[in-house]
Amino acid sequence: MRAIDYSAYQTLSITRRGPKDSVLDIQMKARNGKLPTAGHDGHEELCEIWRDVGRDDSVRCAVLRGEGMGFSGGGDLQLVQDMAQDFEVRTRVWKEARDLVYNVINCDKPIVSAMHGPAVGAGLVAGLLADISIAAKSAKIVDGHTRLGVAAGDHAAIIWPLLCGMAKAKYYLLLCEAVSGEEAERIGLVSLCVEDAQLLDKAYEVAEKLANGSQSAIRWTKYALNNWLRQAGPAFDTSLALEFMGFGGPDVHEGVASLKAKRAPDFG
Repeated sequence: MRAIDYSAYQTLSITRRGPKDSVLDIQMKARNGKLPTAGHDGHEELCEIWRDVGRDDSVRCAVLRGEGMGFSGGGDLQLVQDMAQDFEVRTRVWKEARDLVYNVINCDKPIVSAMHGPAVGAGLVAGLLADISIAAKSAKIVDGHTRLGVAAGDHAAIIWPLLCGMAKAKYYLLLCEAVSGEEAERIGLVSLCVEDAQLLDKAYEVAEKLANGSQSAIRWTKYALNNWLRQAGPAFDTSLALEFMGFGGPDVHEGVASLKAKRAPDFG
């Protein structure tokens, strides 16, 4: 049986739990005790971890959660600035963003996400693409792309319309409106919403049920269902290309400046 050594990961805290240590607990580390944010290393690691989960014969299920005040705080602004100014960085991060989505979809092990507080950016990609997504009532799900001045790429086009319908997807993606945990469950954006105090217990309960189930039946069911997402691949690829085209345009500079100044953007 092949097991993976996860000690090289720096931005993810990885432990084992559940039946025969078959549940992999993946926690995105918070910066300065606040929120996990995806810098250069974090973005790459969140992309690559799902390949390792798939290769690890000792893992039957993975749980993804965030440390500190929320699930994920989105991309580090330094990473965004580097993408806007450097074609090579932009090209590398585009590949990582593409692979993050497809690696989660193609990982044969079931993934459970446990989202509390702010859920934005690369972390949200894996959070909503997870096979079972659980949100605390405190969850504040935001796709922040248009607020930043770029198209809603990442996971938006591939999963939001399928989960909550085109009308709701357009409303939240175009306006960057926040979705609470309860509203996310109501519109079908997440699988479940629970009290904050129950979030991790529920996530681990679900993960252990998956780990104790028929692995071939669960994995093959996931594979078949995810063909709906694979069919949406061309829409996703287009949205991602348009997003990264935006990182070479003028609006992203105003988006970054407004976030740093904590003011509304003025895109003229």
